[in-house]
Amino acid sequence: MIASDHEHWMERALALADRAAGHGEVPVGAVVVRDGELLGEGWNQVISAADPTAHAEVVALRAAAQRVGNYRLPGATLFVTLEPCTMCAGAIVHARIAHLVFAASEPKSGVVCSRSQLLDEPWFNHRVSWQGGVLAQASSDRLQTFFKARR
Repeated sequence: MIASDHEHWMERALALADRAAGHGEVPVGAVVVRDGELLGEGWNQVISAADPTAHAEVVALRAAAQRVGNYRLPGATLFVTLEPCTMCAGAIVHARIAHLVFAASEPKSGVVCSRSQLLDEPWFNHRVSWQGGVLAQASSDRLQTFFKARR
């Protein structure tokens, strides 16, 4: 995928983050794409679904797995507006996502490059390549606006 494709899909994830914010959820959105086709999408729904696992990434992975009829998504790319947490990183590995692209880093709980480098651990049986910083400012702005309004 080229940089313009990354921005295109990240813009879709940002629109989903806006949907989350509209429901009072932390504004994080995610999409799963393979061969230029949208397989699944999601936004944070932990409050509205009363589900601690309903992070945007997990919701998008579930939708993609349902669509293709398999919990494994080889060759797929996950675009998410915020660096994943431990739970989501584990789900990404188990789903066999090939590439992860995220917007903003998460200095408190991000485990791709901020608090740890979980995806780079040698004991995982699957490797996920990753890239951060795609439309990072747009994601950071949404998060800052959301949390500022909460204070």
